[in-house]
Amino acid sequence: MKGGKGGRATTKKETPEVLKPSDVRLGKRKTATKAEKSRKPKKDKKPKKDPNKPKRPPSAFFVFLEIYKREHPSVKAVSVVGKAGGEKWKSLTRAEKAPYEDKAAKRKSEYEKQMSAYNKKQESNADEGDEESDRSKSEVHDEDDDEESGEEEEDEEDDD
Repeated sequence: MKGGKGGRATTKKETPEVLKPSDVRLGKRKTATKAEKSRKPKKDKKPKKDPNKPKRPPSAFFVFLEIYKREHPSVKAVSVVGKAGGEKWKSLTRAEKAPYEDKAAKRKSEYEKQMSAYNKKQESNADEGDEESDRSKSEVHDEDDDEESGEEEEDEEDDD
């Protein structure tokens, strides 16, 4: 027996699996069977976002980055701006960060006002839509009931 830790040496001849051309492409992975492919059905897509919904306000760091970008217009790459701005932000003291935090808090309060107005508008639109659909449903059902009762009366008259 050849040397090895396990006591039993493995060779390529002992492995019965033969790689198929499709397996070679994937490396050592086995191809998925039909049962594995259809484990879980795909979930429904998320509903589309409302374009009228107010956008969330930036945090104090992103307010700082906006100003940092204005001060350094020669830097165009987002990654460079993010790294340099992040290092600069970390080096700032609380007192130096205060104006950015104040601006962020102001934007957040404006956002909350906009959101409350948006939510009220959405609720009123939903209420109006519900009332109309209830009315139309009741009218349709009333008409159907009248037609059915009229037909039944005619059938009874024909039987006499």
